[in-house]
Amino acid sequence: EKPGAEATEVGSGAALWTRSKSEITPEQYTDFYRSFAGQFDEPLLTIHTRAEGRHEYTMLLFVPGTKPFDLFDADRKGRIKLYVKRVMITDDAELAPRYLRFVRGLVDSADLPLNVSREMIQDSPIFTAIKKGVASRILSEIEKLAKTDTAAYDKLWTAFGAVIKEGLYEDFERRPQLLELSRFKTTASDA
Repeated sequence: EKPGAEATEVGSGAALWTRSKSEITPEQYTDFYRSFAGQFDEPLLTIHTRAEGRHEYTMLLFVPGTKPFDLFDADRKGRIKLYVKRVMITDDAELAPRYLRFVRGLVDSADLPLNVSREMIQDSPIFTAIKKGVASRILSEIEKLAKTDTAAYDKLWTAFGAVIKEGLYEDFERRPQLLELSRFKTTASDA
């Protein structure tokens, strides 16, 4: 604004999830989370990964630090948006199982076509593989958190344990993994 002042870069113009993790600061992740998810807290867990192989996609997912107001919404819809080549396709693609509906973020695929209907995308074998990869990655990152930072995991379990327990009867494939994550209160008998 001042004549002769040094120019400063306001933004890079590249989508945050397309950049390398090493280029992104925790503050940038937090700012993106707050604006993208409409939350005001700090994310408890950030998952930024790129899957390459049979299918190519990037995930930028956040586990909120506090319980969202709509956690027990009757619709039980997830809040992960689907992008294809950095173009938003839908915000209700159900990319994660319903018991992981507290996770916010996006998945950007390079393999899905841009010009198909939502129904055609959801019937796609590519979409099915992406859904499986997303759920597996979320659960493996939560497992890692449980092993490395028990205080943060206890906070996650306090906020979202009731929802994660839904997976015990909804997701038979991942039941053993969910049992490992589960923390149940026990009562001692006086007898």
